[in-house]
Amino acid sequence: MATLTESTLSLTQARRLVIKIGSALLVDAATGSLNSDWLHALADDVARAKARGADVVLVSSGSIALGRSVLGLPKGELALEQSQAAAAVGQIRLARAYEEALAPHGITTAQVLVTLEDTEDRRRYLNTRATMEMLLSLGVVPIVNENDTVATDEIRYGDNDRLAAQVAITIGADQLALLSDVDGLYTGNPHVDPAARRLDFVPAVTPEIEAMAGDPVSGVSKGGMKTKIMAARTATHGGCAMVIAAGNVRHPLQAIENGANCTWFGAFDDPQAARKRWIAAMKPRGTVRIDAGAVAALMQGKSLLPAGVTAIEGRFGRGEPVSIAGPEGVMGIGLVRYTQDEARKIKGKRSDLIAETLGYPGRAALIHRDDMVL
Repeated sequence: MATLTESTLSLTQARRLVIKIGSALLVDAATGSLNSDWLHALADDVARAKARGADVVLVSSGSIALGRSVLGLPKGELALEQSQAAAAVGQIRLARAYEEALAPHGITTAQVLVTLEDTEDRRRYLNTRATMEMLLSLGVVPIVNENDTVATDEIRYGDNDRLAAQVAITIGADQLALLSDVDGLYTGNPHVDPAARRLDFVPAVTPEIEAMAGDPVSGVSKGGMKTKIMAARTATHGGCAMVIAAGNVRHPLQAIENGANCTWFGAFDDPQAARKRWIAAMKPRGTVRIDAGAVAALMQGKSLLPAGVTAIEGRFGRGEPVSIAGPEGVMGIGLVRYTQDEARKIKGKRSDLIAETLGYPGRAALIHRDDMVL
């Protein structure tokens, strides 16, 4: 696998950009209030990226930090119930703040709340991906956060660095920017080691790179350098380059573009190629047999519609891998959007008859082209 070189990495080249924003940037630690001026400057940067033609997704911390001040909760570690209550109160304020900051640029925002289960379960993963794809196709900027109001420890990411990396992989982003209170990866903890030096470019996350990560130093955010390195490993192996940069400046994205201190992590191949390898390595749970017309459509890069399906074999659930077989035999594998029972009911039917056949609305494609390897 080829790693993207340092010279090829620039935010101005991003086609689909995920930006992770830490609590320490959004919320004043002393007062618990929103840093509105900083947020509006970030909105300017987002608008510039959108004007270049990039899709933008924001993965934002801050709901608990905002909510705890409103509720008068003490500083320091909170009990799970307190954190969930603070998130419920703060999330409304956080969403409104982004809406008000981006609206003057003519940008519509959407709130997307997820848990770890949403990306580990294939059915939920496909639903999340489909929703995000539709929002982006409509020009919307999704504001993503962990659903802290319902998530318990065993179904939590626990930090938005890793959540941002997973979101980047889910939507096929080619770049991920982690904006935090540090300006990159250092060979040691710069707060205690004067000899520590910042790395401009990391071609691959090795055990030596992992050993450089220290513990969190911020009093507001949970993620430390360890979680950022874990995020880098996930993102880069999924075809997404990543940058760690200090966000505590006005126009932080523009600062990166203009050469501010940061650390870039090179990606392996591109997001679509990485996703195809992931799908190709799966073990099929069943077989979808298609006619010659559907074969021709797939070879032209189209999705598999129910109309071209002649038979369904095996037992599988939504989001599970199935073989795709034409008259000449197996020709590929894909993640199916229906259960085997649903697929049998709609096989051979036009997509506009799916709702009538099943009794509820469904996806137009049985297997989307982005979820298929031929």
